[in-house]
Amino acid sequence: MTWTQTAKRYLAAFEASRETSRIGNRAPAAQGDLREGSAFPELRTGHFLSMCDSTGLLQHAVHSIPNRAHGYCVDDNARALLLSNVLATFGEARLPEPVTARFAAFIQHAWNPDTHRFRNFMSYDRRWLEAQGSEDSHGRTLWALGECVRSDTDPSRRRWAATLFKTALPAVEHFRFPRAWAFTLLGLDAYCLVVVGDLTACRMRELLADRLVSAFHATETEDWHWFEDVLAYDNARLSQALLQTGAALKRSPLIKVGLTSLRWLMELQTTGHGYFRPVGTESFGVARKAPQAFDQQPVEAGAAISACIAAWRVNDSSEWIAGAKRAFDWFLGSNDLQTSLVDPDTGSCLDGLHPDRPNQNRGAESMVSYLLGLAEMRQFARVAGAAAPANLLQNLPLSA
Repeated sequence: MTWTQTAKRYLAAFEASRETSRIGNRAPAAQGDLREGSAFPELRTGHFLSMCDSTGLLQHAVHSIPNRAHGYCVDDNARALLLSNVLATFGEARLPEPVTARFAAFIQHAWNPDTHRFRNFMSYDRRWLEAQGSEDSHGRTLWALGECVRSDTDPSRRRWAATLFKTALPAVEHFRFPRAWAFTLLGLDAYCLVVVGDLTACRMRELLADRLVSAFHATETEDWHWFEDVLAYDNARLSQALLQTGAALKRSPLIKVGLTSLRWLMELQTTGHGYFRPVGTESFGVARKAPQAFDQQPVEAGAAISACIAAWRVNDSSEWIAGAKRAFDWFLGSNDLQTSLVDPDTGSCLDGLHPDRPNQNRGAESMVSYLLGLAEMRQFARVAGAAAPANLLQNLPLSA
């Protein structure tokens, strides 16, 4: 048996243990450590905790100092709740319980029953700055709630998440943007494993998956294999959503589109020298053009890691392992500037790369993107460890 086959068995067992969970009666996840000699840094949350206060997770930082001037957003607090559950599920050191509770409270406060939508931006003095946020922020919040339903260690919070998820889901039917569909599908992937009798959720899952596939086929040409005419942010999440949904529903057409789109995206994001170059922000809004190199953001690397691991689980080609490692190595210095973005002692992450220098600020989105990516790579090394040499992932070729 190859190490890949063994790793897939471990992952299957890991997923099976999550699928048997039900709201209100799930035992806390066991703690565990990576094998000695692992290629990946320890996961530290010192900077993350310094960015939190009694309201929730602050959006931005000036260098490493929390910047209160920009307040908070539901986007980042949803990411934080997602991180809390991922850390517990993967056997990492958990975040303090009161901190996780604040993220949940922020999301609850963000819900606007008058609009049936989540607000997004809040000032530092706790004033909401809008009646409703973007479609993307709504979908991302559903993603975090779905993962909370599946993975949270607190039974009451799992029940809360299930109730709010069900309440907030119907609005998505009228959404127009593919990222909002994809984020919601990722939440449904977790939610539907636990709340198996929710026919509304099942119907929405089918609807959103079909919409993504239709968008892909309507846009695809011989040299453009994507869901939209443009590349923007969190791109790989669209492919990831179809891969996970296709695997769960056993619908091969979803998996096919997920693999095709992700393969094309990863080729675009790999330089001739074999390192990861995420789609730059200068590309946003530019139709059907090769992506610009800058500015590069950590959220793209984090999304690529998750999507490549999802692809490997349905198609165990070495290209996906190499792709995940290539994206993670971007954080550590395998990038255009040959500069590490992370401080392994605090878990902070720079906000990105400009053409001539890194952005020295260390805000919430960048930090959580790194921590989630690190947690996923450490978990992969953990489950694959019995069959793979300690430095196998470290020594993967940069291109498959």
